[in-house]
Amino acid sequence: MAFDSEFSGSSLDTSQWSTGWFGSGITTGVSSSEEQCYDPSQVGVTNGALDLSAVTRTEVCGGVTRPYASGMVTTDGKFNFTYGYMEARIWLPAAGSIADWPAFWADGQSWPTTGEIDTVEGLGGQACAHFHNTAGGPGACAAGNYAGGWHTFATDWEPGSLTFYYDGAQVWKDTSGITSAPMYLILNLALSSAITAPDTTPAAMHVDYVRVWQH
Repeated sequence: MAFDSEFSGSSLDTSQWSTGWFGSGITTGVSSSEEQCYDPSQVGVTNGALDLSAVTRTEVCGGVTRPYASGMVTTDGKFNFTYGYMEARIWLPAAGSIADWPAFWADGQSWPTTGEIDTVEGLGGQACAHFHNTAGGPGACAAGNYAGGWHTFATDWEPGSLTFYYDGAQVWKDTSGITSAPMYLILNLALSSAITAPDTTPAAMHVDYVRVWQH
């Protein structure tokens, strides 16, 4: 095991995680389509789980006023890895199906050249896996409803392949253009009705643990 975050304390372990997207305090979203600012006050640790919550509250980030505030944590600058098995046990927000745009993913330092591994992201109410690189973003969405309950989402990243598992069952595999660049971990709850399910607030994404194994 190369990384183990159990969220067992009373606050975020800042030796493992930072809040926000490339900055401190309130930061912008990753994508221009995101409708929230990332605010450290929307990140908490309670009852052995990380809580990322989205609320309707006007905030300014990147010089733009946004209607929502939500939470994000990353291991950028604290932990990165090349190849391994990454897994998280997550409770995704629900409004019948998956609400908003929650995600557990890994990213390199030069997107899209070094790639992006989306272990799970809620898109249009479905749980989906993707690998983004300069050639595009192939992937697949899993059958079934993964909202409103605990589920495990994992990716086995090996030289030349990425295999995605939901609750231990393989949902997709990619063998094209697989990155070998170091990756850091990201957990976030975004809002973007343009490409996902309708915006729903208040909403929360809970994470029981995040682990990475290497051999």
